[in-house]
Parts: sequence; structure tokens; C-alpha cells
Amino acid sequence: MAKESMKARERKRQKMVEKYAEKRAALKAAGDFEGLQKLPKNASPVRLHNRCQLSGRPKGYMRQFGISRIEFREMALKGLIPGIKKASW
Repeated sequence: MAKESMKARERKRQKMVEKYAEKRAALKAAGDFEGLQKLPKNASPVRLHNRCQLSGRPKGYMRQFGISRIEFREMALKGLIPGIKKASW
């Protein structure tokens, strides 16, 4: 499990990116790079990092499911993810 402070920081960044998205797009279209620099650092979508929705784990993230590989495996073995089963050949 990730620390709650790390999860909270990531949620805060996500909100800030959403808040400044329109303003950022307008400044980019106008070519106003000085205006872009005046925006908060965390308003940049590049600073976001994908995290598991269940555990907050930053590594081993599976985009298609939005969870880490470890959570994915546990859920797949329990049969909680439709259409997924352990391979055997």
C-alpha cells in the first residue's frame, strides 16, 4: 500500500490539471509561453503518474484495467475480472 499522503498528492495534482486544462490549451494555442510558465507546476499533465486505484502502487500499472499487476492477478484468480482466466496449455 502506498502512503496516504502520496495518494492525496496525486489526487491534488489531478484536480489542478483539470482546473487549468482550458486555460493551458488557450495559452498554448496563442503561443504565450510566458503565460504558461506562470501557471502552477502541478497544472502540467506531464507531472501526473499512473497509480493503482486500489493500492496506490505506482509501478506495474496496467492501463487497460487501472490497477497494478499484483491486484490484477489477485482479482483474476478470484474470478472478479470478467473474461480473464489463468493461462494453461
